[in-house]
Amino acid sequence: MLALGGLLMAVTCHADDAHFVENVTPFLQKHCVACHDVGEPEGGIVLARESANIQRDYELWEKVIRLVNAHQMPPADEPQPSSDEIIAITEAIETQLAKFDCTVEKHPGRVAIQRLNKAEYDNTIRDLTGLDLRLADAFPSDDVGNGFDNIGDVLSIPPILLEKYLNAAETIAERVYEDEAARKRVFPHAPQSEDQRVETARRNVNEFAARAWRRPLTDDEQERLFAIMRLAWQRDNSEADIFKTVIAAILANPNFIFRIEQDPGPSDQDGIRELGGYELASRLSYFLWSSMPDERLFELAASGELAKHDVLAAEAKRMLGDPKSRALVDNFAGQWLQLRDLSQMMPDPSKFPDFDGKLRTAMRRETEMFFETMIREDRSVLEFLNADFTYVNERLARHYGIPEVTGEEFERVSLGRERRGVLTHASILLLTSNPTRTSPVKRGKWILDNMLSEPPPPPPADVPELEEGAETLGTLREQMEQHRANESCAVCHRTMDALGFGLENFDAIGAWRDKDGQHTIDASGELPGGQAFDGAADLMRILVDEKKDQFCKCLAGKLLVYGLGRGLGSYDRCTVKDCVAIMEKNEYRFSSLVTAIVTSDPFTLREAKREE
Repeated sequence: MLALGGLLMAVTCHADDAHFVENVTPFLQKHCVACHDVGEPEGGIVLARESANIQRDYELWEKVIRLVNAHQMPPADEPQPSSDEIIAITEAIETQLAKFDCTVEKHPGRVAIQRLNKAEYDNTIRDLTGLDLRLADAFPSDDVGNGFDNIGDVLSIPPILLEKYLNAAETIAERVYEDEAARKRVFPHAPQSEDQRVETARRNVNEFAARAWRRPLTDDEQERLFAIMRLAWQRDNSEADIFKTVIAAILANPNFIFRIEQDPGPSDQDGIRELGGYELASRLSYFLWSSMPDERLFELAASGELAKHDVLAAEAKRMLGDPKSRALVDNFAGQWLQLRDLSQMMPDPSKFPDFDGKLRTAMRRETEMFFETMIREDRSVLEFLNADFTYVNERLARHYGIPEVTGEEFERVSLGRERRGVLTHASILLLTSNPTRTSPVKRGKWILDNMLSEPPPPPPADVPELEEGAETLGTLREQMEQHRANESCAVCHRTMDALGFGLENFDAIGAWRDKDGQHTIDASGELPGGQAFDGAADLMRILVDEKKDQFCKCLAGKLLVYGLGRGLGSYDRCTVKDCVAIMEKNEYRFSSLVTAIVTSDPFTLREAKREE
């Protein structure tokens, strides 16, 4: 079975490529068509014609190569291809994959109109008014798409959210006017005489609206805001009420709530336009700060300088050094590494009586501080896998068995030989465990999903959970080996289980152990391709040595999704490939990935909507 899950792949002919047809077609017919013919193909994947549209189904065929080379396809109970056959089909498919020329045509994609999510709303209000009100806590939860909650396609506005926006705008307006220092920040210009009152008020409102809407106002917009002020004045409202009314109107306007970009026009070649300075400023600031642009970005946008790639790159580095880049930790790392889910983890208190809320908080803070160090010190992203240092306070240090750390404050410490990188952080180990025990399957799947972009397909129907098996005896490892006697399980579990077993020296809350009950831990394993390891540190070494390109591709893809606010399409693989190449040339430093993204076509261009 080719267990790639839920894709329908219709195969089309490329008869002009004799090498491909000669090597791939016979392989498909001999080893694949029996399960992947038309009718009811396994996994919904049809492999019944002569060749494949490699460019359209690029990711699928990359997976085909991996599964064939890992001897996961065809399954073990079917006749196996020879080494020569595997080499031949791999070379033929890779030849086709390598033929794609990213320079032939541009497809930068398009981002759906993006509503500010809860974090972005609160941060924007903070930076716009100076008031840290956190009003979005009362808003409905943001929907998640492609792993993140800033994806334009899923950020809808239910009716209750409209009501919340109106209430929040009124509350903000009230608080701004009550606070003299905020009030002066929002309305910095004072009239020098009575004759200047109206013009000064109009100037204050227009400048505030321009900052709130993150771009200059049109003449029509200025007139409409002035009309609101004039109407309130005609109704004998006080000066305070007039200003509160117009502030609320500005903050309840779609131009504040949404990040709006102009579509290409008829004169834009190939239906693609370069984003303007203000659009780029917003993309950059919401990517790295989850907030509005600062004054420097506005100035560069106004001058046109921000459209230059070297300026974009320089600004990205400046912004990474700003404390507001903490938003990347909260909102990117919090979702990529799933740290936001830690609050839901409830280890069995009878099994782990030492676990408490303080330890849970320390676990999360460790990983957040590590990620923040990756940004601040511009370290190699490979250290996510193999770093030999971390951050602990007394509570977490005791949990790890690290001596001479006292107090609530976190300090940087060197790790012993047992731990390396974030995969051995207690936060990740807890996230990937069951309440009563470790789960090599969950841990292996987590690594495949979040570190290697190789998510396994859903399990076959009617396969019981491990705990439900009637004949499972012995150690957890032995039980899982019995569970894998079902070949449809073994196809995916070989890799998942091997990765998970490499972390078995860590219990369900991340503490080191040599035994599981009366059984000595066996943390050895072998990955597809024959790379053997013994323990977590050895596994991390293999991931860095053998899988670093795959990890970098995974990280680049996830950060690109987050930075764009949309899922990736086929053509985005060109950008991901470029990002990995740029990282490699720059010692894999975190800033090199960020600057590669912000100067890429998908980040700086917008494509017209195309017919499917």
